[in-house]
Amino acid sequence: MASPKYPPTVLNVAAALTTRYRDFNHYNLKNPLDELLFIICSTKTGEASYRSTFRSLKETFPTHLHIAEAPAEYIARPIVSGGLSNQKAKAIRDLLDVIVAEFGEPTLKPLRKKSDADAEAFLLSLPGVGKKVARCVLMYSLGRQVLPVDTHCWRIARRLGWVRPTQKDKHCAPRDMDRLQSKIPPELRYSLHVNMISLGREICTATSPRCEECPIAVWCPRIGVVRSK
Repeated sequence: MASPKYPPTVLNVAAALTTRYRDFNHYNLKNPLDELLFIICSTKTGEASYRSTFRSLKETFPTHLHIAEAPAEYIARPIVSGGLSNQKAKAIRDLLDVIVAEFGEPTLKPLRKKSDADAEAFLLSLPGVGKKVARCVLMYSLGRQVLPVDTHCWRIARRLGWVRPTQKDKHCAPRDMDRLQSKIPPELRYSLHVNMISLGREICTATSPRCEECPIAVWCPRIGVVRSK
């Protein structure tokens, strides 16, 4: 079997981003069910808001069993400030029903004994859980060497020339997530994911990126295109 072909700049980019951002974990959680709930709270809301709503959820329902026994309308109340509370509460209610049916209690700890593929398959079977969310749980909470591809990772990888979109609208399809993951050495996936989020929020933004301040500009083909105009 041929060895994986990684982008020639990946090691330098990873090292430079680690020096800049120190692998900041963005407040993600070690308990896999908490991490899944945290991600749901973060949907379409700012960081300060979703951290606050998650704390409120945990204060209202001190254990996972308390949440699992609550009707959706009760779950919605403590997370209302984060927006979309009814939709998020329904999502929490639906996935907890599936988890309890599978494991007999509201927990994702049995995933620790499953292979990466089997754990990901179970997470993907949960209502509303896509590949990025599943891999966030796998990476942050289960220590697996996977690469969740969020909007920042996708944008930066494309600008670096590491991957090309397969969709006409250039969004990241599930197969594109697999393609990009295969291009990143497993031992660098966590570091690159968290640091690309930091870079994407601070400098390599979707519009008006501050390329002159970028710690990885020397390896970015986009810089040459911008300067040549």
